[in-house]
Amino acid sequence: MIYLDYQATTPLAPEVADATQPWIEEKFANPHSPSRWGREADAAIDVARKQVDEAIGLHGGRVAFTGGATEALNWALKGTLERAKGRNRIVTVATEHAAVLDTCEWLEGRGYDVTRLPVGSQGLLDLDDFKAAVDENVAIVAVMLVNNEIGVIQPIGEIAKLAHEFGALMLCDAVQGLGRVDIPEGPDLVAVSAHKIHGPKGIGALWMRQGAEPAPLIHGGGQELGIRSGTLSPALCVGFGAAAKLTSEWRQVDQDHVEQLWNTAASSTPPDWIVNGSMTRRYHGNLNLCLPGVDVARIIADEREIAFSLGSACASGSGRPSHVLRAIGLSDRDARSSIRLGFGRYTSAEEIIEALNRIDSAARAQQGLAA
Repeated sequence: MIYLDYQATTPLAPEVADATQPWIEEKFANPHSPSRWGREADAAIDVARKQVDEAIGLHGGRVAFTGGATEALNWALKGTLERAKGRNRIVTVATEHAAVLDTCEWLEGRGYDVTRLPVGSQGLLDLDDFKAAVDENVAIVAVMLVNNEIGVIQPIGEIAKLAHEFGALMLCDAVQGLGRVDIPEGPDLVAVSAHKIHGPKGIGALWMRQGAEPAPLIHGGGQELGIRSGTLSPALCVGFGAAAKLTSEWRQVDQDHVEQLWNTAASSTPPDWIVNGSMTRRYHGNLNLCLPGVDVARIIADEREIAFSLGSACASGSGRPSHVLRAIGLSDRDARSSIRLGFGRYTSAEEIIEALNRIDSAARAQQGLAA
């Protein structure tokens, strides 16, 4: 199989599998137990917490482990609004992940005011539009660093600065950015996920600037820093920490490799395929392509030995065209004619070339049948 779906999930690093194994088998103690074995597990979680914090690279905050980035984003939004004093507005972007947009819709149904800002054809937010939308009633601003569908990079530092001028907190979904691009200083809350950096599924984290901690979302013991309840999994936490440590150590190697893969992909992309999203403000491990008129779902069914997607894996079962591609101006038909190729640490240039050739051949075959 040629795996080109790195935005959906990344292959588990062998080093991470090795690190987690003891905590799955003999080191099974509850990390919140006062026993010697429990204290050992708790100490391992603290090491992992530091490793994730170092990979995020921001100052003046702390990391709380969660069941995933979806929980972290829900917690940041709902918990911030619960603690907001006299502020009832949220400002976000039309191309955010469903974990943000669906949470905003839920909050809207409970009386909060949500502003969803548009993006331009390149997928980028206009800072003048953002500045015009923010006022003293905004409690929190939510903008993702690297878009999960088209890879564009938003100006997070500038957005955070403008939000702070009005006393609002800034939430950054950095799931696709962690380990891939720098997370700028400025956000008050940052959501990340282990399985996007070659770690295990089922665990994420919320980085919280001191004083910006949201009210608890889950109640029942306060095991995690006194503000998030539930027994932590030492195996998952250690796995996240190991993946974060690798990400920090291999950062430049990974970036150089992705840049080489991007250059290979750019030179090997067949004629007529159009790149969706900005070419200049983009993470180069994401290539979103459109060939108008083809049915990409059929190509995915035909090319079963290549793993790639139409867009977000989280929304792939909805049957709806990508909200991100529609937001940058694509028609429903063109959105359904677009593919997302994601690559990284374990991808080879030869795999990129072969996949592009096979996908293009399947698309041309469709065009020939339709002629």
